[in-house]
Amino acid sequence: MSEIEKIEPVIFKINTASGSGTGFYIQDQNLVVTNYHVVSGYKKVAIEMQDKNTLSADVMVINPLIDIALLKPEKTLTGLPNVTFKKHDSLKNRDKVSVLGFPFGMPFTVTEGIISATKQLLNGQAYIQTDAAVNPGNSGGPVVNMNGDIIGVTTSKFTQADNMGFALPIDHVMEELEAYKLNPNIAYAVKCPSCNFSLHEPMDNCANCGAALKKELFDEQPKTEMAVFVEEVFNELKIDPVIARRGVDFWEFHRGSALVRYFVYRNSFLFATSPLAKLPKTNLQEVYKYILSNPVSPFYLGISQGLIYISYRAHLSDLKSSKRSLIQKNLAALAIKADELDNFLIETYGCEWHEESKKE
Repeated sequence: MSEIEKIEPVIFKINTASGSGTGFYIQDQNLVVTNYHVVSGYKKVAIEMQDKNTLSADVMVINPLIDIALLKPEKTLTGLPNVTFKKHDSLKNRDKVSVLGFPFGMPFTVTEGIISATKQLLNGQAYIQTDAAVNPGNSGGPVVNMNGDIIGVTTSKFTQADNMGFALPIDHVMEELEAYKLNPNIAYAVKCPSCNFSLHEPMDNCANCGAALKKELFDEQPKTEMAVFVEEVFNELKIDPVIARRGVDFWEFHRGSALVRYFVYRNSFLFATSPLAKLPKTNLQEVYKYILSNPVSPFYLGISQGLIYISYRAHLSDLKSSKRSLIQKNLAALAIKADELDNFLIETYGCEWHEESKKE
């Protein structure tokens, strides 16, 4: 196992109602480091580990000036490797590096390259420039050297240039972590974008330098009307809706072994769907007969690209009608039924687990 592979378990996907990014876990402080712009507008987000477990995390510190945020998971995570840092002054051009993360929200990816410039000035800030591929979704993830040391934090804010990626030197993160040790019980701290002074309550102007502060630094983004409707369903499922958010009006979570998704389709329908299992290699006639018998009304079974799905849809106009409560009840029921059906299909017809199942 390479040194880079050893730290892969501490690389997490960061999910919010606006999209996703990447972060990495600091074991001794129980903190996750990511970009500020990944969690902007939220005080609670989801961290998705590579074993498919998802936890909520509180946003503890945001620093818009250097685009860094510190998150505190709802519980201390054990059995994960410790990370090591390599300061900026030790880097050289043409050093080999790897970018670790979840580009475009896809599964974990490693891209390799070299350092093109150890100190590239952009908007008054020095960044590490690399030719390793960096895409939206990589934001907040680590750039590491061949020894597995973290040398920087990826940012994909600069998207105009091809074949160039940029990372904030890890020195800035080390300073934020040291500052956090001095006051580890803060609920939410905003670093002034002008003077970097730590602010602990909403204000129009920085108490230190007087600079005007944007309201969104302290306020959370309001929920959409759809989010209010769907997230009431999670109360019945006893799931924290934060851990299910995957983007605008899109939710994804596991109910037992089944992966369940809720999403809006073509601004017309609210869909609930779950990929249950792969088609078996034999007994296909029996499986088709079962599926066509419509055994799970009001839900439907179907097949796409070799996977058996259970699905349900409601027209958006019905969400404001007398059907509102029934639709919410059916959304919750689909998740429960999906967790039953995947086992049934595997045990009865010899279907196979698929890659997105969370086998207990």
